[in-house]
Amino acid sequence: MEWSEDVRRLGSAEFRGLTASEPVEHIDAAIDGHRLSEGGLWVVVASFEGRIDAWRFARAEHVVAGPEPAAPRRAWTGPAPEHWHTSLGREAYMAGVEAIRRDIREGDAYQVNLCRVLSAPLAAEAPGPDAVALSERLARGNPARYAARIVIPRTDEMPGAWVVSASPESYLSISGRTLRSSPIKGTAAPGQSMLDKDVSENVMITDLVRNDLAHVAEPGTIAVPELLGEHTHPGLVHLQSTVEARLDDAHDWTDRMWPDLLLGTFPPGSVSGAPKSSALQIIAREETAPRGPYCGAIGWIDADARRAELAVGIRTFWWDDAEGGTLRFGTGAGITWGSEPAGEWEETELKARRLIGLASADTMSQ
Repeated sequence: MEWSEDVRRLGSAEFRGLTASEPVEHIDAAIDGHRLSEGGLWVVVASFEGRIDAWRFARAEHVVAGPEPAAPRRAWTGPAPEHWHTSLGREAYMAGVEAIRRDIREGDAYQVNLCRVLSAPLAAEAPGPDAVALSERLARGNPARYAARIVIPRTDEMPGAWVVSASPESYLSISGRTLRSSPIKGTAAPGQSMLDKDVSENVMITDLVRNDLAHVAEPGTIAVPELLGEHTHPGLVHLQSTVEARLDDAHDWTDRMWPDLLLGTFPPGSVSGAPKSSALQIIAREETAPRGPYCGAIGWIDADARRAELAVGIRTFWWDDAEGGTLRFGTGAGITWGSEPAGEWEETELKARRLIGLASADTMSQ
């Protein structure tokens, strides 16, 4: 899709295998989720805090994903590396890890995801910085299965969005009646072994996802075709499991499907914790900045084709016009009783290092 001024003005979204332009309608799917099954192509940006923005697009095209086309590379000018600030510094983050370990010792939770938000000033005219340039840079330096670019100008009729994501994690994938989720828990640098706590938290979250999908699944159809698979990504290795289920008759693309599915599974278990209700209370206590689309959901729903692809909003940049323009990026780690505070801090650094380097000015080759 050419990034013309008309597209910038009207708004567009691009995912692996899908492009869309000109949003014509907006809903908050946390309130009006029943409308997502009515028809059309919806682009979704859900915040971790619970707002689920969905825009119906006038034009969309499904294409076969292939190699990146040969095209001139657009220059990206990001913040200076020293201009990034974190919502939780090293000492505060490690104190949060210890507080969560006390919660686990008291039996209040088994696992909690503790995150921090990095931000840097980045001035730009509406609708925001050059998202194409950043997404092209991420595609070269950090290719991701669920890469996405969404730029929707704000109008009097609908809110806007500016999101560039390199997410490797599937939150919900739907094809017909087949429902799939692939939680990621467990991170190591290349060549390093996973810790026992990585394995245990992956198993805990996989079981949580099984229970979440049971809200809409036909009894007896929930399966785990992949457990504790090691997947290599740029600069790190993740443990991934996959849970599958078949939608029951009451939810097979009916108006009940999305309200019940979102109510039963959001926010994603891999970025909240177990039990989810307790984990969310602890997250609200320990974190000092809203996560926004980070740890939320990013993707599309094609009600006509009975397909959907929603990624967990990790490895994600988002921009808003606060304070003259601010670029943000989130990073976090899953905390268990076996967590070591300094090690968890280093995991957040590992997850952020490559992406922040790519998004910063003059730190990596264009």
